[in-house]
Amino acid sequence: GRVVGTIARWADEMSWFASQQDLEAFSDELTYLLVNQHASFNSPVWFNVGIEPKPQCSACFINSVGDTMESILGLAKTEGMLFKHGSGTGSNLSGIRSSYERLAGGGMASGPVSFMKGFDAFAGVIKSGGKTRRAAKMVILDADHPDIEQFISCKADEERKAWTLIDAGYDGSIDGPAYGSVFFQNSNNSVRVSDDFMQAVEQDSEWTTRAVTDGTPIKKLPARELLRKMAQAAHVCGDPGIQYDTNINAWHTCPNTDRINASNPCSEYMFLDDTACNLASLNLMKFVDAQGEFDAEAFRHAVRTVFTAMEILVGNASYPTAAIERNSHLFRPLGIGYANLGALLMERGLPYDSDGGRNYAAAITALMTGEAYAQSARMASHHGTFEGYAVNRDPMLGVIAKHRNAVNRIDPAHVPQPLVAAARQSWDDAYSLGEQFGFRNAQASVLAPTGTIGFMMDCDTTGIEPDIALVKYKRLVGGGMLKIVNNTVPDALRRLGYGETQTKEIMNYLEENETIEGAPHVKSSHLPVFDCAFKPLRGSRSISYRGHLRMMAAVQPFLSGAISKTINMPSDSSVEEIEKVYIEGWKMGLKAVAIYRDGCKRTQPLNTGKEQPAAQAPKPYRRRLPDERRAITHHFEVEGHEGYITVGLHEDGTPGEIFLKMAKEGSTISGLMDNFATAISMALQYGVPLPVLVDKFSHTRFEPSGMTRNPNIPFAKSVTDYVFRWLASKLLSPDEQHAVGVIHARSGAEEATPSEPAEATATARVRPHGGPRTGITFQSQEDAPSCADCGSIMVRNASCYKCLNCGSTAGCS
Repeated sequence: GRVVGTIARWADEMSWFASQQDLEAFSDELTYLLVNQHASFNSPVWFNVGIEPKPQCSACFINSVGDTMESILGLAKTEGMLFKHGSGTGSNLSGIRSSYERLAGGGMASGPVSFMKGFDAFAGVIKSGGKTRRAAKMVILDADHPDIEQFISCKADEERKAWTLIDAGYDGSIDGPAYGSVFFQNSNNSVRVSDDFMQAVEQDSEWTTRAVTDGTPIKKLPARELLRKMAQAAHVCGDPGIQYDTNINAWHTCPNTDRINASNPCSEYMFLDDTACNLASLNLMKFVDAQGEFDAEAFRHAVRTVFTAMEILVGNASYPTAAIERNSHLFRPLGIGYANLGALLMERGLPYDSDGGRNYAAAITALMTGEAYAQSARMASHHGTFEGYAVNRDPMLGVIAKHRNAVNRIDPAHVPQPLVAAARQSWDDAYSLGEQFGFRNAQASVLAPTGTIGFMMDCDTTGIEPDIALVKYKRLVGGGMLKIVNNTVPDALRRLGYGETQTKEIMNYLEENETIEGAPHVKSSHLPVFDCAFKPLRGSRSISYRGHLRMMAAVQPFLSGAISKTINMPSDSSVEEIEKVYIEGWKMGLKAVAIYRDGCKRTQPLNTGKEQPAAQAPKPYRRRLPDERRAITHHFEVEGHEGYITVGLHEDGTPGEIFLKMAKEGSTISGLMDNFATAISMALQYGVPLPVLVDKFSHTRFEPSGMTRNPNIPFAKSVTDYVFRWLASKLLSPDEQHAVGVIHARSGAEEATPSEPAEATATARVRPHGGPRTGITFQSQEDAPSCADCGSIMVRNASCYKCLNCGSTAGCS
């Protein structure tokens, strides 16, 4: 109410809508989207709007810095004020002269890495939004800066210091004294590289660093060696990431104003220096309709509503510097995005690392950005273009055309036709309306991390990321642990064809074992649908690093900015593999890549399992029967001793429990039989296969034993022998039945059933219980031998003769 009411009041004061009825409709629709978790603004909006007259509304800032002490200290002040209000900032420090260059008054310059220590200290002590959120900042240095080698290694060197302190007994938590006493822990570091540099890497040629002041060459070194140092440092601590300068500026909508030098902390917002971007994200799972399909029209309408609200924020917000305020009004950049892509693909039964998953994600991203730019053009038709549009009209329309042309690369074989058609229509509208009216906003979309607002919308996955793990634990600031279970798994299982009982049993297994691998019923062909960024504690599957890269490459052509996305790599990943990530990301046309190698930090706030020894065996899983279940009850008699067997069945017909009741036995025997049945029931529920139990307990000998009334088991060596051979006769295959001596005796008029081999069939006329057996007729005309053990006549059974009286065999091959 506070946020929407404030936005609606601003819209009214600006005469943004044609009528009071339109304003009220907008207010109601925005309220609906926010209350029902269809969308959410970035955190500063929730922190500040409706509380301060001119609130800070943007989460993302890019700040310039020059080669003067005034500019460097001014950046420290600007960053501090941004952190205070809950925002993040990024800067390219390549404009600061290197430690190889002299100061105007004599002496050597400190270089940007030295000043980074001061920036890092301020970030460490100023909490974001005045809360317990950590500050967020990005530091970038160009690959041709003379201090690039020092920049590449600075964070890895400090990481090793923290390890030494942890080994010495200091607290290694993220806010503990080990990491709190080393530098560079409050920033993300990235190296900005050009196509020239990457081509030098491929050709194994030399790369030259140049002085900041006059561009003179400072040092030559192999380009491949420099990239190797980046990969080695990232292997240790995850930094530096890489930003592809040439591709970033190739998709720049305002190149006639200036080039793009930097990004926000997570690399999704990339635009001019001294600009701000407010973000909002839509929860994709909220646009799945009752038939399980993505509602493209509802999504388009939500994009228009939220994007309009974001535009209203631009003119009513405060900004930390005069330059940022001026540029925000000149270019009005926005960053609409989405959350829960990983959950949406899982719900549809699409593996994240698949052609289907990538094309589906591309179509949704295209629809979102196309509709955002179309709405920007509609707003421009009534309220005018952004002020910097005229000088950048041609390059901006050229970029819009590139986005529109990329839609043709989406494979319609993997995406529902209405979704592809809607995406094409949105980009056609964006281009035609933009050509006619221009655009209100220079930038429209990014894919942000959506961490905090992802929790706010109850999302299972953030931004474009797949899930970290189906079950994960987040350590909370100030203590405590939050267990998070992916709530999309049941919907995915139902779409894949699993029944409610099967789904419940799989989810019980997942809760207990923190992985779906090994769960009952789950087909191996379905496991890729549930693959996550990291291997679960008790599992072996995860998405390959190339799967992350390919997903980013699929959606990048449909974004104004870039993607906050980590390339998750297993702990045993090599330096060479990280090098490949940097090279492949460039070839795939990405704008930036960030690395996280599992285990490269000693302590992390998000884990795929509770802290416990890695070698701990998986927890046993008990598959319980439903409260109401089918059952078979059988009356039997062994040498005059009567009893009853009751077998409870799972939904799929497999046994899950056994009850044994002896009719006239004493309490001791009855108690033993009850306990034995309970033990067998527990064994079945914990996964012991029935054939194993049948093989173990068939033909056990003890009293009572003797003749039965069951023609399939005419003689039992014990009650246990009878029970398990009867279970085999009802629940196992014919081959398994034959193996334990179950025979299929019938009257002479009966014919053999198709499931029984002809040579195994015999008709038996059996006297009432207790008498000798006579009248055996064999279909083969061979004479029947006598049993060497008891003298009774034997029946041919496959390649053996089997005694109907005692079960002995003869003549087996």
